Amino acid sequence: MHSPPVDSPPHAPGPGIAVRVAAAVALPSVLLLVLVAMSWDPLVALDGDIARTTHRWAVDDPDTTQTFRILTDWVWDPWTMRALCAVAVLWLVLHHSAWWLALWLTATCVLGTLLQQGLKAAVDRERPVWPDPVDSAHFAAYPSGHAMTATVVCGLMLWLLRLYGAGRVLWRIALALSVVSVLGVGLTRIWLGVHWSTDVLGGWLLGVLTVALAVASYTRFQGTTRFQGTAEPR
Repeated sequence: MHSPPVDSPPHAPGPGIAVRVAAAVALPSVLLLVLVAMSWDPLVALDGDIARTTHRWAVDDPDTTQTFRILTDWVWDPWTMRALCAVAVLWLVLHHSAWWLALWLTATCVLGTLLQQGLKAAVDRERPVWPDPVDSAHFAAYPSGHAMTATVVCGLMLWLLRLYGAGRVLWRIALALSVVSVLGVGLTRIWLGVHWSTDVLGGWLLGVLTVALAVASYTRFQGTTRFQGTAEPR
């Protein structure tokens, strides 16, 4: 069956899948947050072992380290991801007059950033410290802002493509790029020694939870007055 083009009228499925995903990641997200906040010894030891190993690799392989710095500071930087979200917002407004959907997308990205920064301040976890650092970063460690922002933005972009009926080829390309970006940015943060492995895992989990809750909220209220203008066929 031929897939409709990306500019076809949006039609969101029910919130069931999003709710199930949110339920699946909520418990591990909260559990990991508690264990990190408590500085649970087995978790701290595991983080330390992984960090020491990857830092040794980073010092011994400066070419790969420099490549990872470019990727994490430019290609997968949170501001690059937010710029991608801004482009999607403009596309929704200018090409589809989907004002409420654009506002919802913006609000989700903003709330994800606020959640991330709030948890950083609340947990106040120290970043790894090295006598021979290969990179530097500021603010608290948990959760990884790079990992969470990439997960939120890529997840929202994939959902928008589904909402507007993206073709199979475009969908597969977007999915591959999203997987590489989300996994890649997390691994670069660990390799560069600016995050513990659980910081990245926490960012991934919280990013998935944010997207799932946001999608569930949109699909739940799609038929109400607030969202009617974004979902009805032209």
